[in-house]
Amino acid sequence: MPREICPTCQRPPKVCYCSALVRIPNRIQVLIIQHPQEQKHPFNTGRMAHLCLDHSNLVVAESLSDAALAELLKPHSALLYPSLSWLPEVPQVEPGTPQAQALEQLVVIDATWRKSKKMLHLHPVLQQLPRVSFEGALHSNYQVRHSSLENSLSTIESIAKAMQELEPDTDFQMILQPFEKMIALQAQQG
Repeated sequence: MPREICPTCQRPPKVCYCSALVRIPNRIQVLIIQHPQEQKHPFNTGRMAHLCLDHSNLVVAESLSDAALAELLKPHSALLYPSLSWLPEVPQVEPGTPQAQALEQLVVIDATWRKSKKMLHLHPVLQQLPRVSFEGALHSNYQVRHSSLENSLSTIESIAKAMQELEPDTDFQMILQPFEKMIALQAQQG
């Protein structure tokens, strides 16, 4: 007999975080390209972000054809990703600039760091997008899962931070409520 799971958050009922989900009216669409293995991960924060944002799209794929990617991308898109040395140099989208105000879409890769690098290698078009990156020390509250890269955030924390900077008149920190509930429920389970 298969184990019971919530149809919304895909978690067992005793660790369902749906009561903490919020709806946030974002102007900039968030396109989350999720690695297939991430879709099945119990601490999937990309799905959680998608459930909270009014204007988001979640696509599960390791690789997309150029035609499929062209259909998904809006003319004024930017990639949320660190400025790593192996990536081509592209313009940075700075909050409050005309480029940030014209932004229609924020593209987010939801995967482990290793898999996200592979996904970027498979999609040169994404590498060429203007980039949203963070400077300085970052603190993650993702206590149930650890990154292989120092100074990194979970997908939902990254989206909350980027969107808060790009749309400062909306409270995107609310998106972290189901994330905090998921962490608390998991801590209770031991």
